[in-house]
Amino acid sequence: MATTTADLTPATGRSDWLTALGGELAGHVDEFVAARCAEQFGGRGEGALAVTALPEFVRGGKFLRPMFAYVGWCCGAPEDAAAVRAVAGLELLHCFALAQDDVMDASELRRGKPALHTQFARWHRERGWRGSSDRFGQSAAILSGDLFLVWSEQMLRESGLPAATLARGWPHYDAMRSELATGQLADLVNDARIRPSWESVLDVLRRKSGNYTVRRPLELGAALAGCDSRVSRALGEYGGLVGEAFQFRDDVLGVFGDPAVTGKPTGQDLRDRKASSVVALAITMADATLRRELRRLLDRDAVDDETVAALRDAIMASGAPDQLEKLIDSQVRRALDAIDGANLPARMTETLAALAARSTERVQ
Repeated sequence: MATTTADLTPATGRSDWLTALGGELAGHVDEFVAARCAEQFGGRGEGALAVTALPEFVRGGKFLRPMFAYVGWCCGAPEDAAAVRAVAGLELLHCFALAQDDVMDASELRRGKPALHTQFARWHRERGWRGSSDRFGQSAAILSGDLFLVWSEQMLRESGLPAATLARGWPHYDAMRSELATGQLADLVNDARIRPSWESVLDVLRRKSGNYTVRRPLELGAALAGCDSRVSRALGEYGGLVGEAFQFRDDVLGVFGDPAVTGKPTGQDLRDRKASSVVALAITMADATLRRELRRLLDRDAVDDETVAALRDAIMASGAPDQLEKLIDSQVRRALDAIDGANLPARMTETLAALAARSTERVQ
């Protein structure tokens, strides 16, 4: 029989507990998506690719958002299988964001594999159908994202948690979804600007990624469990700090990460001209000569391999990566201080420390 979170004790270690939890979450999502695909696409020609592409797309994630939500639950209630099923749906909310983000960024890869819109475009092209294959792929990926969004709420609603329990969570779930969309729009605006300021990038980073990845899932889980305001405030402060550190790490990896780990070509964020924290901070910290060089490189019509290499060198010379490492360490320390005096269950304090490390680890 597979190990479940209920089989583990604090002595087993928080890492083992999180690994088991991740397996449970992945199992619930995989089962749910496979069932929905069979139900809604089975025997229909337009669903021939969807029944394999959509289940495959949801696999391979880190399930950070459901993990944080379940830890929020465990800060105020006993472990519960229905609660695990409920928070598992947050991974589908994340898949919704990824599918549409890849279309907006024209990213060909996701986790080292063809993005959804790339798969659908290839499917169209191989059949010799009319119209633009790329346009077809983008449209199909957007519709797939819509399905993930619907299924996310369906998983929560059909989890088995009582209606009164779910009622405590709906406002938080709605805020999380709204904040994700408005943050994405703000990020789109920043990417379109010539050079957004560090303050502007930081504001979007907090709203789009910091809150959505850590803070809101924790608050949702805590609300479902009926945690008091003191616990919710502590989790919210921790979540904001760790979420910000998480995005700093993601931005560093977007410029300097190993493609074998990130699943994307080296320096992909530079090729996409993303308004990331590492670029904005580099421009802020650079001296006048280096700032002119950064702007010259960023203003090139095409960001080829040579330009990526030159930009990486200039960003390193600015000191921005080292400064972001210091900010990451500082945010995590402050986050752990925020929960230290909140009288959380000891095992959840340990788990939050483990999750903070997992969310911000250096993987290059």
